[in-house]
Amino acid sequence: MMDSSLQEKTLDVVKIREQFPILHQEVNGKPLVYFDNAATTQKPLAVINAITDYYSTINSNVHRGVHHLSQKATVALEESRHKIQQHIRAAEPHQVIFTQGTTDSINLVSIAMERSNLLRKGDEVLVSALEHHSNIVPWQILCERTGATLKVIPINQQGEIVMEEYRALLSENTRLVTFNHISNALGTVNPVQEMTRLAHDAGAWVFVDGAQAAPHTAIDVQALDVDFYAFSGHKAYGPTGIGVLYGKEKILEDLAPYRGGGEMIESVSFEKTTYAGLPHKFEAGTPHIEGAIVMGAAIDFLNEIGLDRIATHEEQLISHALKRMAEIEGMRFIGEARQRAGAISFLIEGLHPYDVGVLLDQMGIALRTGHHCAQPIMDFFDIPGTLRASFGLYNTTGEIDRMMEALQKAVSMLR
Repeated sequence: MMDSSLQEKTLDVVKIREQFPILHQEVNGKPLVYFDNAATTQKPLAVINAITDYYSTINSNVHRGVHHLSQKATVALEESRHKIQQHIRAAEPHQVIFTQGTTDSINLVSIAMERSNLLRKGDEVLVSALEHHSNIVPWQILCERTGATLKVIPINQQGEIVMEEYRALLSENTRLVTFNHISNALGTVNPVQEMTRLAHDAGAWVFVDGAQAAPHTAIDVQALDVDFYAFSGHKAYGPTGIGVLYGKEKILEDLAPYRGGGEMIESVSFEKTTYAGLPHKFEAGTPHIEGAIVMGAAIDFLNEIGLDRIATHEEQLISHALKRMAEIEGMRFIGEARQRAGAISFLIEGLHPYDVGVLLDQMGIALRTGHHCAQPIMDFFDIPGTLRASFGLYNTTGEIDRMMEALQKAVSMLR
């Protein structure tokens, strides 16, 4: 049984941690403290058991068979789609497209835009300076192939988008604006609703990378009014290799297919192929059936706990961590946005983040070191990378205190 200090006001963390088998182990003879949730979250028994149940009871291909197992698998997959639709408050289930993850969702839209001839020379795509590489490279490729121009929305020293400069960049040439809901590198929470309104006033579409938001906050795509929203299962306590693309119905209908093959067709002849309606138009081939079904189990798990309670709990973790970490001499926080969630990036003066990370691992503390697939952010701050502590619903203030003890030891050893 864990220390009573780990009992948090908002969540019964002790009870929650019992649902995560991987957390109850030692690393280098020390109890594991897992603070790498921005890279991937651990999986609860509800998700692990759902994987086993699928392969033990209903494993079959979907949408194609009249036999019992195929029908059950199809129903389970579509029930999961419906759960996700309700979870993100989309208007219709067919606006939920199953993909391989956020990266795949971004590539889907960028390639479909090119195939639909929706971008040409003279058009502009605006990308924020806070982005993960996955929300930069596909748009660069799109601009290179179409002759459009990629423009960068600047950030300030706090790691926040400079709204005045964003407004100035918007013009009649802007076709798409893309940015993350929450930064994976800095934890900055962006003003999605305001940025979307401004983009729409300029006549542009909006694509939001919600990979880091999905495990931390409630999502209402209709209230946000975004044109596209994407997130990954593995960062929201679900399986790897599965994700979601939400899109406004009219836009999805107008976009050309991303891939060709089975499932996404209505009829095929050697003279002409007609495509299936949404969502199947963008789901060519056998889908990641297990992943899609089990993602529904992860959504159930989050909703049973309550995203509002999770957000409050994690705000307390961030507040406690910032206060404790400031005690270390030479501590430098990279990005100090007024609205922050999920992660803290930092450096300690005179010490290389990799060296600190290795010593922390020897003491059972799992943090991420490096550029976090966000090199432009590191270039902006003129640093090679950071240490990043990122939190999940099963983390505790007691674990933060353990991290602090380990940090103090690491600093003492390296200095």
